[in-house]
Amino acid sequence: MQYFLGVDIGSVSSNFVLLDYNQEVKAKVYLRTNGHPVNAIREGYLALRNTMPQDARIAGVGATGSGRHLADIMLGADVVKNEITTHAVAACHYDPACQTVIEIGGQDSKIIILRDGIVHDFAMNTVCAAGTGSFLDQQAARLGLPIEHLGEQALASTRPVRIAGRCGVFAESDMIHKQQMGYPMSDILMGLCEALVRNYLNNVGKGKKILSPVVFQGGVAANRGIRKAFEKALALPVAVPRHHDVMGAVGAAILAREETAQKMKNSRFRGDDFVLEGDFQTRSLDCQGCPNLCEVACIMRDREVLAYWGDRCRKWDTSLKPAAQEQAVVG
Repeated sequence: MQYFLGVDIGSVSSNFVLLDYNQEVKAKVYLRTNGHPVNAIREGYLALRNTMPQDARIAGVGATGSGRHLADIMLGADVVKNEITTHAVAACHYDPACQTVIEIGGQDSKIIILRDGIVHDFAMNTVCAAGTGSFLDQQAARLGLPIEHLGEQALASTRPVRIAGRCGVFAESDMIHKQQMGYPMSDILMGLCEALVRNYLNNVGKGKKILSPVVFQGGVAANRGIRKAFEKALALPVAVPRHHDVMGAVGAAILAREETAQKMKNSRFRGDDFVLEGDFQTRSLDCQGCPNLCEVACIMRDREVLAYWGDRCRKWDTSLKPAAQEQAVVG
């Protein structure tokens, strides 16, 4: 039995999926990175491994997210792609007619414009957290409300109040002011959802032609209040896939399946012993070789250096392996 492993390592969450040969999700893991991506990769893979039959094997590995290169080194990825590519692939798998992908994660958000299954345009917001999941987490914690209940309570609103949503600090101050004025909590929460959607459309979606079908992905897609606010603002239906929270990993696994099938080669997957055993450590060093003064990241396993990255001239990276060595497909 063959499975394809998709890994999406982000700054807030790390997502893992197992796809079978028919590209159906057989298992998934969504966990917090907590500032330790090495531990997250091992824990996530172990959790998936425990769901697999003893005779099953990993036939391909795809990695994405801000920690995709670390996942490549630890797991041995066949495909390493950016989040735009993997989310677009997953959205087209969910709905081949998809023309717009809205993705909101823990620390960033993005919009992907698709035409005929090809990425036509995209934009990302990585500057302000006002329209991301981390801001919603903060407000839910401040209100003593479980984050999974925020959207449900917002749906009970009958007259949403207007919240200033262009800045996280101003939005929080405005929410506190509205609470002090005695507005119902459901109206404040729906106002917050609508403010975040306005912020997203005025920044990330500015100048983009948003056409239906619209697919909403990322952890924030679980918030039904945000989904309703998008549908109201766009006057379009917004679809949320079943595995919306791990769509980046789904896209990476699909690409890994395609890569191994097209090239008829064995996977670069390093195996259970390598991933689950040994002591992985990451450290940084300042290269003094030229005026760039690059901060170079180094990952080691049991004191053996596995990889360097961050050096613009690739001096450290090429010192470990010959240039002709087969590499993963990097995007």
